[in-house]
Amino acid sequence: MEGLKLPLCLGSSYGGKSLVPFLTSTLVSRFHPRCNLAFTTGCRDHSGFIMPTLALICPTSFSYTNSNMKGSQEVQFTMRSTSASIQLITEELVEGNSKDLPTSGDSIRRRFLNFYASRGHKVLPSASLVPDDPTVLLTIAGMLQFKPIFLGKVARQVRRATTAQKCIRTNDVENVGRTSRHHTFFEMLGNFSFGDYFKKEAIKWAWELTTMEFGLPAERLWVSVYEDDDEAFAIWTLEVGVPAEHIKRMGEEDNFWTSGVTGPCGPCSEIYYDFHPERGHSDADLGDDTRFIEFYNLVFMQYNRMDDGSLEPLKQKNIDTGLGLERMARILQKVPNNYETDLIFPIIEKASELANVSYAIADDSIKTNLKIIGDHSRAIVFLLSDGVVPSNIGRGYVVRRLIRRAVRTGRLVGIKGDGRGNIEGAFLPTIAEKVIDLSTYIDSDVKGRAPRILEELKREELRFVLTLERGEKLLDQMLADALSNAQKNGSAPCLSGKDAFLLYDTYGFPVEITREVACERGVSIDMDTFDIEMENQRRQSQAAHNAVKLTIGNGADLTESIPDTEFLGYDTLSTRAVVEGLLANGKPVLQISKGSEVEILLNRTPFYAESGGQIGDNGFLFIPDAGNQQKAVIEIKDVQKSLGNVFVHTGIVKEGNIEVGREVEAAVDTRLRQRAKVHHTATHLLQAALKIVIGQETSQAGSLVAFDRLRFDFNFHRPLSENELMKIEELINNWIVEATPLETKVMPLTDAKRAGAIAMFGEKYRDQVRVVEVPGISMELCGGTHVSNTSELRGFKIISEQGIASGIRRIEAVAGEAFIEYVNARDNYVKQLCSTLKVKAEEVPTRVETLQEELRMARNEISAVRAKAAVYKASIVANNAFLVGTAKKIRVLVECMDDIDADSLKSAADYLVDVLQDPAAVILGSCPGEGKVSLIAAFTPGVVDIGIEAGKFIDPIAKLCGGGGGGRPTFAQAGGRKSENLLSALEKARAELVSVLSEKAS
Repeated sequence: MEGLKLPLCLGSSYGGKSLVPFLTSTLVSRFHPRCNLAFTTGCRDHSGFIMPTLALICPTSFSYTNSNMKGSQEVQFTMRSTSASIQLITEELVEGNSKDLPTSGDSIRRRFLNFYASRGHKVLPSASLVPDDPTVLLTIAGMLQFKPIFLGKVARQVRRATTAQKCIRTNDVENVGRTSRHHTFFEMLGNFSFGDYFKKEAIKWAWELTTMEFGLPAERLWVSVYEDDDEAFAIWTLEVGVPAEHIKRMGEEDNFWTSGVTGPCGPCSEIYYDFHPERGHSDADLGDDTRFIEFYNLVFMQYNRMDDGSLEPLKQKNIDTGLGLERMARILQKVPNNYETDLIFPIIEKASELANVSYAIADDSIKTNLKIIGDHSRAIVFLLSDGVVPSNIGRGYVVRRLIRRAVRTGRLVGIKGDGRGNIEGAFLPTIAEKVIDLSTYIDSDVKGRAPRILEELKREELRFVLTLERGEKLLDQMLADALSNAQKNGSAPCLSGKDAFLLYDTYGFPVEITREVACERGVSIDMDTFDIEMENQRRQSQAAHNAVKLTIGNGADLTESIPDTEFLGYDTLSTRAVVEGLLANGKPVLQISKGSEVEILLNRTPFYAESGGQIGDNGFLFIPDAGNQQKAVIEIKDVQKSLGNVFVHTGIVKEGNIEVGREVEAAVDTRLRQRAKVHHTATHLLQAALKIVIGQETSQAGSLVAFDRLRFDFNFHRPLSENELMKIEELINNWIVEATPLETKVMPLTDAKRAGAIAMFGEKYRDQVRVVEVPGISMELCGGTHVSNTSELRGFKIISEQGIASGIRRIEAVAGEAFIEYVNARDNYVKQLCSTLKVKAEEVPTRVETLQEELRMARNEISAVRAKAAVYKASIVANNAFLVGTAKKIRVLVECMDDIDADSLKSAADYLVDVLQDPAAVILGSCPGEGKVSLIAAFTPGVVDIGIEAGKFIDPIAKLCGGGGGGRPTFAQAGGRKSENLLSALEKARAELVSVLSEKAS
């Protein structure tokens, strides 16, 4: 059979369809039972390159060429009709390798990309699972990397693109393993048009890919369209030829895509595969998972939704599609679920091997758990590879939760140890190695990062295992108690939120795991109380002050009748206000006098209430009298929010009296406010600098904006180097010098996120949010107060950097006036050093090094003198040695050496053993300082030979002095802190030594 020559654009003469190669040398196709492949001798392209040819023989036959022979070079094709190059994905064919079968996951991915590359699409790499989009925690869809293009914020570089995108979704993690299609990690194959082709081409190519490239029979395919999308319906029926009875019109919830309340949007069309066509088309429900699976989604971005909800046609219409790789693999490989495809099943087999169970004959519960391990292992490996570090916040919490869920699930199926003989070892790294083996064509960087991935995974698993067993036992007892109490009370069993929080906070149990285990036992969880406990912990960790409580006595009744406080502090630092309420010791009062502490509620205020890490303003409330004198003065030391947006001003009445209903002059301390503004803006610049220096994946984990300093917590797995800290300072100080004006806007939350504003993970925002932007540097959702220009920061200096929890680092720094104070203080210290050392500032380090060396030498000389003194004293007490034993005479010496230090005591012991000669046993003790005890046991080989070891002998003696120790059989050291017990301990040592030696040496 002679091959058919194809033009470079890979267009064939059959039906005007473009043809792309099946990347296989297998003679019988696995993806369609009626299709056979004939491998022919090949043909020659325009450049003379010999290309093997395959012919597909089925109800619709065509021939095409394949440039992927083993050892061949990659061929680049260019379509003259488009600016995008055709990049065929070429990989070496290895005989007998399942990856090269036309139904393998790797082959499906490759064939999809080649199909669209041959139609003018630029093949682009998968974006990281950590998106550039700060409004999204993880990459959840293939279109995410193109979002700025779709929103018109970034100019398109190509008209058409195609990708195989790694994605993570954990919103329905409880369904993983229980359904045939839910995953945390999956690949989305997509083709995209940026103002180029539109609905007609997208639909036709999707059908061609599905029926001709992948060979799915048309009679098994169903289509959904948006209920009002007559254009798509007409293309499907009239031009593609799909029967109307195989098309379902669906509503906005299912088939209309939006980017937010306003902005680009459009109808969708989806392709479904029918596993049971024998059920007919009457009353067919595309949502029936037992019959249908949606595998290809086409989004037609053709409208712009306006503020009033109306739809206006977009000037540039776009295409965004997604084909689920795992779903297509399931269909083509003819397996009952996505997990049993070659993309995931090898991982499940490895888990089965470690659990010593057979997946084929396992019950449904075991199979479900093995699927969970297989799924989560993929997600964990790719998250770690992309730089996500396990922690208790943000992305770090996602990966930590998946790791801990996988560890617990592994224990449920009986996995013990790492499968290499270490029963205490971590098993997830062993499974992760299989994931890494399968990662080559998903992300080629994973294998290079394998050592870091496996080490991080091992460390995280072993850390969790330390508390898992105790936590499991405690949870089991808690659930048993809940069931027992429910039976006694005749109520539904429920685990208290405080118990769930205890498991989370003390034993590291993600509440989702607790909820799953409880559900298995038929017990619910009081999540409202759990959320309250979590919020209390968050406030305690972030706030520098205790929250003001207005629920004591009748305080709650008071605040319920008071409207939200009007905050004027962005625009003014002083205003007149009316006292709406007063509280003393948490109870409402009408009046309060001089010297009393008070909580004041105003109808309006310029005072900033503590939130977002920024502490509350300080200042004064004044009540002037008729003569313009101050009738009353209240010093405000703190402001908090309570019960919504009621501001509570806490202070002390310095002069006069204050009563409800009086008008006051509220004035913020301008100097302190400026300090807070400076430090708050500095935290934004710090976060921007951190993302540049250590990576975009880092994110805020908490902050404190105070008058004297700022504190910024962020997720990162290691200490920052001195060089990194210097780079951060340099970046921020350069931004300060640039004197960039800040911009603040109030806008809808959806608009702010689309604009790229960073949102604090876990924070709750209202529909209208305030956005603070340092143009070109930082943009964050923030309700805090800020400077108007970066130059107001004057300077920035990091004071410290340290770890505060696993995966969480903390930076403390100063800026503005606090920066000047810090620098001046350090300058004074240097001046004092220069004066004391009588050197110039630049000579201080050298002089200090010289002094350290002189000190070291002096200490060595002193130690030598002390050692000599100890040896001299030992020479005197050597005469106190006595003999023990009859058959074997052993010289024994037990002495108190007064205040000799530990090193000198060792020198004395060495001298005595040498002088007394073998066999000899020496026990020495001393008190080198208050609350310090040193002990040494030195036994010669002759003593050790009869069964007495120094290390074992000295430890119980040291315990009498409140300490412990050990060492070699011939020499051991110990310490303690109860110096008053030393003499009695030595007497005990003498008595026991005599007793043991008398027995063994007689």
